[in-house]
Amino acid sequence: MLCASLLALAALAGGATAQITTSTYIVAGAFPTSLFASYYNNPTATSAQVQPVISDPVTNSVFPEWLTDPDNIPQNNTIDPHPLPTAAVSSALVTQAVKQIRSIAANPVFADNTCTQCQASLEVAKLVALAAPDQFPDFTIAVCEALNYSSTCEQTYKRNSIGWVLAQTAYWADVGGYDGQLLCYEFLGLCPEPPTTPLNLTGWFAKPKPDPLPVSKQPTGERMRVLHISDLHIDPRYSTGSEANCSSGLCCRSNEYNLNSPQAPLLPAPRFGSYNCDAPFALVTSVLEAIPPLTGTQESGFNFTVFTGDMLSHDPQWEQSQALNEYAEVILFDLFKRMLGPGPVYATLGNHDSYNQDLAAPMSLGQGEGQEFSWLYNHVSALWEYEGWLNATEASTAKAHYAAYSVQRMDGLRMISLNTNLWFRNNYFNYINATNSDPSGMLRFLTDELQDAEDAGDRVWIMGHVLSGFDGTNPLKNPTNLFYQIVDRFSPHVIANTVWGHTHQDEMMIYYSNNATNQSAETALNTGWVGPSVTPLTNLNSGFRVYEVDSGTFEVLDAYTWRSAVNEYPALDNQTENGPAFEFEYSTRDAYGTNITWGTNDPLNGTWWHLVTEEFEKYPELVQQFQMYQSKGSPLSVNCTSSECVAAKICYIRSGSASIGQQNCAQGYQSAV
Repeated sequence: MLCASLLALAALAGGATAQITTSTYIVAGAFPTSLFASYYNNPTATSAQVQPVISDPVTNSVFPEWLTDPDNIPQNNTIDPHPLPTAAVSSALVTQAVKQIRSIAANPVFADNTCTQCQASLEVAKLVALAAPDQFPDFTIAVCEALNYSSTCEQTYKRNSIGWVLAQTAYWADVGGYDGQLLCYEFLGLCPEPPTTPLNLTGWFAKPKPDPLPVSKQPTGERMRVLHISDLHIDPRYSTGSEANCSSGLCCRSNEYNLNSPQAPLLPAPRFGSYNCDAPFALVTSVLEAIPPLTGTQESGFNFTVFTGDMLSHDPQWEQSQALNEYAEVILFDLFKRMLGPGPVYATLGNHDSYNQDLAAPMSLGQGEGQEFSWLYNHVSALWEYEGWLNATEASTAKAHYAAYSVQRMDGLRMISLNTNLWFRNNYFNYINATNSDPSGMLRFLTDELQDAEDAGDRVWIMGHVLSGFDGTNPLKNPTNLFYQIVDRFSPHVIANTVWGHTHQDEMMIYYSNNATNQSAETALNTGWVGPSVTPLTNLNSGFRVYEVDSGTFEVLDAYTWRSAVNEYPALDNQTENGPAFEFEYSTRDAYGTNITWGTNDPLNGTWWHLVTEEFEKYPELVQQFQMYQSKGSPLSVNCTSSECVAAKICYIRSGSASIGQQNCAQGYQSAV
């Protein structure tokens, strides 16, 4: 129900009458039991999250109750395959040993230091992986325990957790060279960070950038409405009343507790969610219920929705499984379809949408190991086709390209979705052949699609999960350096926008020409919109965003963000009259454009955003406002008022790749909480 008078933000051109409102919407407190046909438990209870009975339309099977039982979380998945590489023959072992010795001799980092020690240790690990891969998980456990590296060595490094991944990484990586140095830097902090590999673009682009650029698409004055939703992190094992302020791990779980009170929760988990927890069913369904009335799309739906990934909760590796992945995919895409209206949803995979989490193996890996995530790509692509968001050809492309795909819409816009696990720093497979900026071929796929779009005169939105830049701590340098050059080549005439998720925070990036060597309004080429998360983890309010987009240029004319105050959720327990309130937070144009001379129908493009950063330099209080919006108004947000923080935030916004972000910007100010 709407609890305030409706205030129109703007009358839509082209005769549209639907209105975006700035009012507050309060969700009904009782769970909408009609959403599902049957439940494993009582769906009207206020003391526990619902447990619907879910069928998979792809496999025609029913997910069992034990998969999401919050009181009995499976601890060791032995059902799904966890493949190991085959053992090398003696001749191959000798060849590899000689090759690695030569790599160490040629490595510029040598002598008596921790980096050399780390890489030498990796050489030993590589020999184990080559000679006895079945023993590698036990080997990593023993090393972990001997060095007192972790308190969960057995759980973390056994084969059914990530032992199999580390075996493959050691087996295939050049541990004596760049791969090993990068591993020792990223995961152990024992090596200096290796530099970005020099990029040779000779032959990469089929054609040079047009000069002059093609005539720009003309605005129609008709505004499309596009929903951006990200990082739901649904937790079907969320246990209402459990400890929401646990000492370690994912809170709001029956198997987690606070060390100061192990027998009784100090902060009982509210029914609708908490700041140290992922999103329970009650929060996910509440936000999906609130979106249509708040955005005036109850009847029409959105022109389209972008979902920038992360469906699953932050379970430790040993509590995950293939079935849990498929469960989250089925239930969330079904809810999107039924609760958001008829417009298509274009989705991308997040780092928590693979099993094991963070992983995607390049298909170039030998022995067929590059195909070991095909079950994921096949299943999610089949669901996208089942929901009607991709046709059979597009779904087939997604299955063959790591769930990456391109959709050529009838209105002249192409949606290109990437699997950015292939540049995420936590993906061990990215440390194999790491000097290659595109070992997976995904950026080759992107470049070819953009060239085809340029030839056809189409506009493009690129979407992914792990952002290409901001502070530069999430992706790896080499692939995002190549991505930046691709954006430069095809901007601004082909690429209209890029959209991302992953950080859970409301953020923005600008891409410039010539690798950002000159950052100005004249050289700003494109934008990267980072969507706010639905999950409150960590210390954030829940939110979503809607773009108003010109139907001719496909550029963003304004962006509106809504939020829900998670600190108010405890008061909603033990009653069913009212659920969470979702309130309008801000209009991007109104929040940052007051002092910028800009036409009403001019886009919020890279030039506009660079002018915004110039306003940030003149009026540092605007950076504090950006900081609050970044956290969706969380009461746990920290201030960004020091000159160092202000400069860092501006630098992050102007950094579209990991190389630029880490080279130019002071670190440590990226988060708002």
